[in-house]
Amino acid sequence: CSTSSRDILIIMIRRTRNSKQSKIVRYAGSEEKQNIQWDDQGKALFSCDYDPKYLKENMNSDICVADFTAGAVVVVSAAGKLRFRYSGPSPSTKDPFKPLGITTDSQSRILVANGHNMCIHILDQDGQFLRYIDSNERFSYDLCVDSKDNLFVSECTGKVKIIQYYK
Repeated sequence: CSTSSRDILIIMIRRTRNSKQSKIVRYAGSEEKQNIQWDDQGKALFSCDYDPKYLKENMNSDICVADFTAGAVVVVSAAGKLRFRYSGPSPSTKDPFKPLGITTDSQSRILVANGHNMCIHILDQDGQFLRYIDSNERFSYDLCVDSKDNLFVSECTGKVKIIQYYK
């Protein structure tokens, strides 16, 4: 992910015999500037499996990560501090929350595709659930929002759907 400050954010996963680690590394050119890996209690922020993780920088410089294995959207500040974790609106839902693609819009809303129930969750910049968009596609892998807040959804059929979700 490229940032507004022209840095690059990369998710890295490392497995050894004795440990597993997952982190975000911020680069300015080829220089490593920041590692984001642990919360304030020393617990891992992100799962360590090789399942997909997508990331996007928000308009307010938060880093938003869709962590499929953890079943959560993890949002950290530019300083690397955990802001919130979103794991779906209700644990009573039959289908698990398995986030795939993630993007943000001009109002710093977070849009994330749930790979298991054919919908896209819209959150405000503080992690409050706002509403669903029904995508009618079981696996919407990636999302992108243009400058007019049109949502582009890539489908597993190879097609791209354009959705106007706010006026």
